[in-house]
Amino acid sequence: MRRAVCSGSFDPVTNGHIDIFERASAMFDEVIICVFHNVKKQAFFPVEERVRFLREATRHLSNVRVASFSGLITDYMKEADAHIIVRGVRSVKDLEYEQNEAYMIRHLEPHIDTIFLLTRPEYSFVSSSGIRELIRFHGDVHGLVPACVAQAIENLEQERK
Repeated sequence: MRRAVCSGSFDPVTNGHIDIFERASAMFDEVIICVFHNVKKQAFFPVEERVRFLREATRHLSNVRVASFSGLITDYMKEADAHIIVRGVRSVKDLEYEQNEAYMIRHLEPHIDTIFLLTRPEYSFVSSSGIRELIRFHGDVHGLVPACVAQAIENLEQERK
């Protein structure tokens, strides 16, 4: 079985992420979207809520499942019996960062490969950090995030009023 992992903090998941998951699901027998706690970032949504968003936004993909994990990606890959990591890249800057991450993973576990999917141009400006900034300043996120995320953001806005 060809099993791949798409890992990230997905805080929140964007339509760019969903596009990568859809394309990866066409390439592999199974795709596991794994939400990791990023110690470098202060979370906007709790991990459990991000998992819920991802499950709802990918329910149309029968070979995709969502999990969460805290620790090294290499440990998760062993646990999941997966040997391929799929990463979306929007720019050369993203590629440079992801390349270094892939080399570190390869150093730790030589049998794990990373493949990169280029983000579609219509999503090249969309990032989770950009979405979080829009949320903080009450900007419109519709069309940038799945409907379940947009609804959760609207609910937050209503609670603030």
